[in-house]
Order: sequence, then C-alpha cells, then structure tokens
Amino acid sequence: MNAKAESKDSRLDILKWSVVAVLVAVAVVGNQYFAATPVLYRVLGIVALAAGAIFVALQTAKGGAFFALAKDARTEIRKVVWPTRQETTQTTLIVVAVVLVMSLLLWGVDSLLGWLVSLIVG
Repeated sequence: MNAKAESKDSRLDILKWSVVAVLVAVAVVGNQYFAATPVLYRVLGIVALAAGAIFVALQTAKGGAFFALAKDARTEIRKVVWPTRQETTQTTLIVVAVVLVMSLLLWGVDSLLGWLVSLIVG
C-alpha cells in the first residue's frame, strides 16, 4: 500500500473511532438523561447504541484485526481435547495430595528452623 492510501485509512480510522466514542457518550448521557424512563427502554437504547459502536469499531483496522483474532481463538478452542470427568477428578486429587504433602513438609522445616533459632538465641 502506498503512503497516501495508508494516510487516508488512518484518517478514516480516526473518524470511525471518534464515531464510536460519540456513540458510547450518547449511551451514557442518554441513560442519565432518561433516568425516569422505564429500564427496558433504556437497556434497548444502550444495546442498540452498543451494537452500532461495535459495528463501526469492527470497520477499523484494529477492529478487523481483533475480530480475526477472536475468530482464530474460537477455531483453536474447538481443537482442544477437554479432559473427561474421571481425568479431572484424578488430577484434582493429585493436586490436593501434593499440596497437603508440601504444606506438611514446609511446616516441618519451618518448625525445625524455628526450634534451631530459639536454641541459638535463647
């Protein structure tokens, strides 16, 4: 891409992010301004403005990159082989056993060192 096209895209992205900021600000201010309006209508308005802001944000370079990253992450999550219930239970029990053993070991070392220090100091 040449420098003019990149500069134009950059300016358009700045304009798009400005639109996103305005939509978010309108949602916040509108929620305060229409505080007496039923909550359902305010929520619907905020959802509509948020959808518009997300749509505009996805049209930017960074928004498109984020969407591609999210799509790739979803693809990778589908490739994960999740453990069975039995494997999860066994692994949890092993972790609990190791934590108990290590806590007893550290307690013993701490007690021994405390006893040695009290012999030296006392």
